[in-house]
Amino acid sequence: MHVGSFVLAAQFPGQGQGEALHRAVRSAEVAEEAGLDAVWLAEHHFVPYGTCPSAVTLAALLLGRTHRIRVGTAVSVLSTTHPVALGEQAALLHLTSGGRFSLGVGRGGPWVDLEVFGSGLEAYESGFPESLDLLVRWLREPSVAASGERFAFREVPVVPRPSEALTETAGPEVVVACTSPASVRLAAERGLAMLLGMHVGDEEKAEMVALWRRHARASGHPPEQVLGAAHVSAGVCQIADRRQDAVETLTKAMPGWLRQGLGAHVTVDGRERSMRDPLAYTELLCGLHPVGTPRLCADRLAATSERTGVSRFALLTEGSGDLAATEENIRRLGAEVIPHLG
Repeated sequence: MHVGSFVLAAQFPGQGQGEALHRAVRSAEVAEEAGLDAVWLAEHHFVPYGTCPSAVTLAALLLGRTHRIRVGTAVSVLSTTHPVALGEQAALLHLTSGGRFSLGVGRGGPWVDLEVFGSGLEAYESGFPESLDLLVRWLREPSVAASGERFAFREVPVVPRPSEALTETAGPEVVVACTSPASVRLAAERGLAMLLGMHVGDEEKAEMVALWRRHARASGHPPEQVLGAAHVSAGVCQIADRRQDAVETLTKAMPGWLRQGLGAHVTVDGRERSMRDPLAYTELLCGLHPVGTPRLCADRLAATSERTGVSRFALLTEGSGDLAATEENIRRLGAEVIPHLG
């Protein structure tokens, strides 16, 4: 089992954007010091829900500041970027970090981002499979040409080639954010591990893993690859000496952030969107994830892994909104929870 930190660079009410980004960088540095396995970086545009607009750029900074820990994106949004440009950046980070970079990608949402970056609504609604396939080819082949609906270009060499890295894999791993049966099938057919959202409970995650395995087998992937896929489960972690105190920390801080951050999303086509009740959503997350005493948190992680078959966790540890409290939370995760997991 591998436990990492999920970093959104969340801007809580009353905080500046620089303050949120500083907390994100410090939490990643502390995660390495505390013995965590990975840091996963979110990417958002134009909203205080997350102040990092380029997960790969922040990953580059953190890879330079750390020595051991894996750094991944959760996720880089393919609907608003060219897959070759993202592939070049991923190859660069893979090679220069000694293979410590993971590329998580997702479809994103129907936000105004699609207008600002010129990709249009079709990139979100139907373009993700083509983008994903082009990205994976770029990371696996020596040269690539394209003749799809969105991307068409003559054959060009892949420079730098990630397969030249002296690592166990030919290139950086690619993980796909999955929120529906269609996205599960898309990842499974390509043999790519899933990133499962923090709003999803164990039962639904177990169903998604089972569905992924069925599609992966049907696509001809070998049994060892199917059973050994290292899926990632996103969640929330808050540690205290009493569960009541951990829950109170999150229910005091997170609803304001969620209300401000999620409420700032603007759809590109004016479609109506509903937002979860921030307090109810916070309480849901406290019930689904390791929130409480160190022993409770360890038991919750172990139970989730056993029920779902998921072996990696990306845990939001900045739910208090406070830098010092976030650092303490991460250190307790490393010192008091992870040792119980084996």
